[in-house]
Amino acid sequence: MKRKMVAMILSVALLMTACGNTAGSGTQNTDATATETVAPADDTQQSDTGSDADTTADASADTAADTAADATDAAAETGIEIPDVSIKVANSHPDSDTIAFEQEMKIIWNMGNTLDAFSDQKMSNHLDTETYWQHVKVTEETIKNIHAGGFETIRIPISWHNHLDEDYTIKTDWMDRVQEIVDYAINDGMHVIINIHHDNEEQLGCFYPDSAHYDRSEHFITRIWEQVAERFADYDEKLIFESMNEPRLTGTNYEWWLDPTSDQCLDAVDCINRLNQTFVNVVRASGGNNATRYLLCPGYCASPDGAMNEHFKLPEDPANHVMVEVHAYTPYAFALEDGSDNTFDSSNPYDTAEISDLMTHLYSAFIKQGIAVVVDEFGARDKNNLQDRVDYATYYIAAGRARCITCGWWDNGNFSGSGEIFPIYNRAQETWEYPEILEGLMKYAE
Repeated sequence: MKRKMVAMILSVALLMTACGNTAGSGTQNTDATATETVAPADDTQQSDTGSDADTTADASADTAADTAADATDAAAETGIEIPDVSIKVANSHPDSDTIAFEQEMKIIWNMGNTLDAFSDQKMSNHLDTETYWQHVKVTEETIKNIHAGGFETIRIPISWHNHLDEDYTIKTDWMDRVQEIVDYAINDGMHVIINIHHDNEEQLGCFYPDSAHYDRSEHFITRIWEQVAERFADYDEKLIFESMNEPRLTGTNYEWWLDPTSDQCLDAVDCINRLNQTFVNVVRASGGNNATRYLLCPGYCASPDGAMNEHFKLPEDPANHVMVEVHAYTPYAFALEDGSDNTFDSSNPYDTAEISDLMTHLYSAFIKQGIAVVVDEFGARDKNNLQDRVDYATYYIAAGRARCITCGWWDNGNFSGSGEIFPIYNRAQETWEYPEILEGLMKYAE
């Protein structure tokens, strides 16, 4: 059995250095090395959540504490154990505003399959895409409950191509709906990420990262971000712009694989570098708080290799407020692949090695250089393996936060079907479907 007998449990705490809500510990020359041990948790342990910034945040903190307690009770009732993870990381980086800000983001909930949904067919009402892939409209109650659950940041993926008039002009009612949902979160004291999401298909006429389509792609990126930046220019720094979701050569053999020896891939990387720079230039020139707004930029397909290859270039930014964006459903066979690999034991180094290596490499490539990196998509699809998913969620967040990396769970809202089932929050019932996973995610999110 993967679980230890209770009599043999030794609870240990997560040990982290140089992270938290400050810029760092200076510049001593040490590498990110980790010693990791795991044991099942004492059911009485739970994370503190919330903020003391204002009255709204205080209320959210109180509600978050109640939610955490409910999650602990739910785990106890189901017999699910929330593991203890001990990670000692020799960890240092230069003082950095972006890393300090990224630490404030804490942990991210992705509002997937919602404003990013699209239709290949003309719809009678283009606003109906919001419920095309899942069937619940976003409410203010949903956002408040997500915040109360402990998530400090919400990522709102947005696809634009179903909502455009001539010359990529965004329809006013769509922009209004985007702003309405952003306001739900901002008014509750959350950080918010908005982006360009599923607009990367060649036939859509939007953006496609190769030289043959570059002029059109640059125009699309420019037009969308001109309009979004203008609409949100007066919003404070808690609103974050993300240039593009997973930019890649869709429909080719290289869609999910970056081959550094391929001229086609290298051309795509160069185009992505230039599109990221265009994004930064447009936002910075748009006035208001956009002059210093925090921005997220991915490499090829937002993969770790896409960001850590020698050809990826972080955009030049006069504000020095660009963060690297990565997606990492790792280990792939457990987290994302539709197959029989449904086990993950957070006390087994074989299971945790890929996550540990990922975080260490991201730390060495970026954090150690004073550059913030955000893994704003990860998750494990439901394979009828709740305990394993709890282990995975707990370990992943602990491994990231120990290395000053904030991570985000992908929640696509669908609890049934043969596709990728990731959600933990039931939007129709306004309840946590898997409070045990929530508790695991929050345990080391501070």
